[in-house]
Amino acid sequence: MLEDADGLAELRRLGARSVPVLSRGDEWVFAQNLAHVVKFVGLQEDVGPVLSPDQLVQRLTTFLATAVQIVRQMPDDRLETEVPNRPRSYRVLAHHIFRIPESLLETAAGAYMDNMTSNAPPPDDMRTTAAITAYGQDVLDRVRAWWGTQADKTASAAVQTYYGPQSLHELLERTTWHSGQHVRQWFMLLEMAGVTPEVRLGDAEYVGLPMPSSVWDG
Repeated sequence: MLEDADGLAELRRLGARSVPVLSRGDEWVFAQNLAHVVKFVGLQEDVGPVLSPDQLVQRLTTFLATAVQIVRQMPDDRLETEVPNRPRSYRVLAHHIFRIPESLLETAAGAYMDNMTSNAPPPDDMRTTAAITAYGQDVLDRVRAWWGTQADKTASAAVQTYYGPQSLHELLERTTWHSGQHVRQWFMLLEMAGVTPEVRLGDAEYVGLPMPSSVWDG
């Protein structure tokens, strides 16, 4: 949409406020949930989460702990640099990695998730990797504490999002791969900066998650 004026005009005509969207004539559906997409196109496929909620929390906390380690490796003077193919600074991306699971916690507690919930910008005073990773460690600690107190480990409760009601299990899957994708991107940003990551993630950490095929859009 950033470089496609016709696509942006069509999005506005439909009344959709974010992407990805799948449309057919005047009908459309947010493509945030594969089950919604499958239903929209009329397929008979089971596209629910592959990993259990416990497995997803384990992956999510692995991604967040890794992010805490590697975000702080980026020199502070690079934080206002923009990432490839998008008008988003390194500082905003780093904050976003941790804001995604924080918005999960809020939604699980009963808040409505709109299309800006996980895209809230970092506070003005969060301008160093030390400040960002302190925030990230706090989010990680809260995710662990939250899951440790959950009586329903099936995560079957319904939560409300801008792309329709979801099970907590479905939202947990989206949260996990979404943060994980941005961790993949941060590894590449470190390499572009000539910094060797302190830790690495293997392919096994992404198995069972509906990850995008590319590290960057476009």
